[in-house]
Amino acid sequence: MKQVTNMSRLVNQLEKMFRALNADMFNNELDTPVITVTPTSRAFAHYTPWNAWEAGDTHRREINIASGTLNRPLEAITASLLHEMVHMYNDLNLNIGDTSRNGTYHNKFFKQEAEKHGLICKRTDKYGWAHTEPSDTLLEWLLEHNELREVEMCRIEPTYTSIGIGTHSASGGIDIISTNKSHSRRYICPCCHTIIRATKTVNIICGDCMQQMVER
Repeated sequence: MKQVTNMSRLVNQLEKMFRALNADMFNNELDTPVITVTPTSRAFAHYTPWNAWEAGDTHRREINIASGTLNRPLEAITASLLHEMVHMYNDLNLNIGDTSRNGTYHNKFFKQEAEKHGLICKRTDKYGWAHTEPSDTLLEWLLEHNELREVEMCRIEPTYTSIGIGTHSASGGIDIISTNKSHSRRYICPCCHTIIRATKTVNIICGDCMQQMVER
């Protein structure tokens, strides 16, 4: 498998993640947006609730993943993308508003759909139910999708200060601090570099190389 070393492969990887989530979490009800990877100073990702892209008669929404946050664990990036997909689903499929205060306050409608689609929501007074984390269901889903790889590129942004999982803004951003550690563990074969994930500590040998896999 080729290493992700350029933007086209990176976006292709995120598009593959979108398609898999759309199929399994949304019954393929979401139209495919344009997925971008650009700097976002105050959010891990955002959904643009209007047709930001056009090609002839085709118009598409946009989901952006902040380029400086791609060094997070795969489950965190997946949760951020899924968070924005919930916004897209509420907007286009349910036709409900799930935020206020310029897109920063997440209401009970967002919480309801986010929890239906594999996220855990936590409430803050300022941002409502904006803080999301991967549920056990989402972690188990990731374990079953070995074709989804760890992201191997991240833009160096030393001034980036946001911490957390799955923050959102339709036009701006928010900072939410998370002290929760990753729920999954990653093991790599030192010989062929195959990666597997587990929800607990395991002792495992690569069946191809007969080498002990190392947690990283």
